[in-house]
Amino acid sequence: MRRRLTALALCSVVISAAACSGDAVPAPPPPPPMHPVPGAPGAGDPYYPEDGNGGYDALDYHVDASYDPASGRLDGDTTVTAKATQDLSRFDLDLRGLDVASVEIDGQPVKFSREKTFELVVTPSAPIRGGTTFHTRVRYGGDPAKTPHNGGSDNGWQHSADGGAYMVGEPHSAAYWYPVNETPRDKATFTLTTHVPDGWTVISNGRELPPVHAGGRTTTTWTETNPVASYLTTVAIDRFSVDRSTLPDGTPVVSAYAPGAEDHRATGDRLPEVLAFLSSKFGPYPQSAAGGIYLNEDIHFSLETQTRPTYAKWAELLTLVHENAHQWFGDSVSVADWSDTCLNECFASYAQWLWGEREGQNLDDRYRAAIELTRGSTDFWSRKLVGMGSGHEFEGVYDKGILALHALRRKIGDPAFDRLLHEWPARYRHANATWTAFESLARSISGQDLQAFFADWFHGTSLPADADLYPGSLRS
Repeated sequence: MRRRLTALALCSVVISAAACSGDAVPAPPPPPPMHPVPGAPGAGDPYYPEDGNGGYDALDYHVDASYDPASGRLDGDTTVTAKATQDLSRFDLDLRGLDVASVEIDGQPVKFSREKTFELVVTPSAPIRGGTTFHTRVRYGGDPAKTPHNGGSDNGWQHSADGGAYMVGEPHSAAYWYPVNETPRDKATFTLTTHVPDGWTVISNGRELPPVHAGGRTTTTWTETNPVASYLTTVAIDRFSVDRSTLPDGTPVVSAYAPGAEDHRATGDRLPEVLAFLSSKFGPYPQSAAGGIYLNEDIHFSLETQTRPTYAKWAELLTLVHENAHQWFGDSVSVADWSDTCLNECFASYAQWLWGEREGQNLDDRYRAAIELTRGSTDFWSRKLVGMGSGHEFEGVYDKGILALHALRRKIGDPAFDRLLHEWPARYRHANATWTAFESLARSISGQDLQAFFADWFHGTSLPADADLYPGSLRS
C-alpha cells in the first residue's frame, strides 16, 4: 500500500524532525589533526633489517608484465593496494634493479626516488591518513637478469637453457621483478597478468584464467586469493607442456614441464597421493590450487612457491613431499622472522621421514643410527635450530631439525604429536607465527614442561642430554 505523507511527516523522514522544528543539524566533527612521518625503511627483522618497509600493510598486488624472451626485457605495470598504518609523509617499496618510469597514487602522479640498493621511495602529493586504503601504481622495465644477486638461495631472475625465464629465491625473490613490501610479515593476495609471444607459456601461483591470443601474443592471468608471502610468488616462462586435473575436492591441479623435464611426469602424477597423505598428517589442504613447475635447470634447490612448487631438474619424490608439506608449514603458516625458519624447514624435512614411515621404515632405528653417526660431530651439534644468526638460517634445519622433531614426538607421545601437527596449521592458517608460540602450544597440548627439552634441541649448540636424546621408546 502506498500512503501519502503530510508535509511534517515528509520533512521528518527526509531531514529529521529537529531540522523541521528549526533546530540546527550538528556538523560532523572535523578529522583529528595528522602527524605524518615517513614509513620505516625496514620491516624489523633483525637478520634482514632493510628488508620490507613500515607504515603500511600491503593487501594485494596486481602485476601486469610483458616479457620478450628474445631480448630478455620485462616491462611491468604493478598496482599495490595497501592500508596506511600511520599518517604517512612518504613510504618505501622494495625493487631491485629495473628502471622506474612513473609512480601514481590513486591515479595521480607523485614524486619518487631510488635509495640504497633496492628502496623505491614514494612521496605522495599530500600525506596519507592512517587507516586509509590507497593504490600505488608503478611502471618500470629492464632486463631483470642483469640485476646482481647474492648467490645461494638468493637466485635472482634467471634465463632458462632454452630461452625462457624463471624466478625463485629465498629470502629475496619478488623485488627482482615487481615493487613489493619484501618481508614474510606482510602477506597479501596476488594476481599476475602476463603478455608473451605465442608459443610461450607462463605459469604462476593460484588459479588461471583462460589465455587470450591476439596479435601474436598470449595473455594469461593467474590469481592467488589466499595471502602469500612475497618470496613465495613466482613466474616461469617456457615452452611448457601442461597437465591439468582436479583433486577429489575439486581443487585445480596444474603441473607444467619444461622441455627436457618431461620425465618428471611420473613423479608429478603422484601429487594427489602425496597431498592426501600430508592432509592425513596436517589437516585439510590449505591452498586454492595445486601442481608444480618442473624446470630443466640444475639449480641447487627447489622452492615451495605457493600452490605450485618449483622443482630443479634433480628433484624426486621426496622433494615433492617436502615442498608440498610447506604448503602447510611456511606457506599457509609463515614465519614472522627468519630466525624461526625451523617452523618451515624442520617440519617439511620431517614430512620426508613420515613418508618413509608410510613405506615401512622404522623411524626409531633410523633415528638411533643418525645419532650414532653424528655423535662425535661438533659441527653438526653446534648448529642452532632457532635464533641461529643471520646467514645461518638454513644450516641445521634439514638434518638436525628432523632428529629434533622425532625426539619431540617420542617425548610427548604420538597422540599429542599428531594433535600438534594438526592444530598448529589450523590455528595460524594464512597468518604468521613464531617459534615461541609453537613451544607454548606444544607445552599446552602435551601437558609437559618442555623447557629443558627445547633448550637442548632447538636452542642448544651441543649434543643433548641423554634424557632428551633418547626420550620415550627411543630408550630401548
